[in-house]
Amino acid sequence: MNAGKSTAMLQVAHNYEEQGQAVRLYSAAIDNRFGVGLVTSRLGPQREVDVFDAGTDFLATIPKVACVLIDEAQFLSTAQVQQLHQLAQVKGVPVICYGLRTDFRGDPFPGSAYLLALADDIEELKNICSCGKKATMNIRVDQDGKRVKEGEQVSIGGNESYRQACGRCFYSA
Repeated sequence: MNAGKSTAMLQVAHNYEEQGQAVRLYSAAIDNRFGVGLVTSRLGPQREVDVFDAGTDFLATIPKVACVLIDEAQFLSTAQVQQLHQLAQVKGVPVICYGLRTDFRGDPFPGSAYLLALADDIEELKNICSCGKKATMNIRVDQDGKRVKEGEQVSIGGNESYRQACGRCFYSA
């Protein structure tokens, strides 16, 4: 969260397209913070993208492209991660996914766990905890800024609902 994942994805798409290559961008239909079907960087750039939900079959819907980019990849199902892995391995289409590893409780998202297991390469985008250390966790907060430790794994929100934290602050907050 707040590490620049969407900004990085938009930059990668721009780099491919600047070379005349077609890309396909996706984001989770559940992510409606800035409107469904929009990837929006907190820095300002925004772009319309295709959306995926539980019923999306990536092998059936991806045309011939130079690269597939996925935002909010933590919301992929395990079957979808396997489809994307097959797309990359069998059809040779690079697939680059951006998302969170864990939820506000420290539990892995199923899609993220499979991505970590199958990925050929993993690059971490770094963020900073309020204490100044590297943030690796997310904390959910209520409208008063108090930590929430129970609830549904998925609750869409931004800076008003979540804070990034290092491991020490995650466990001591």
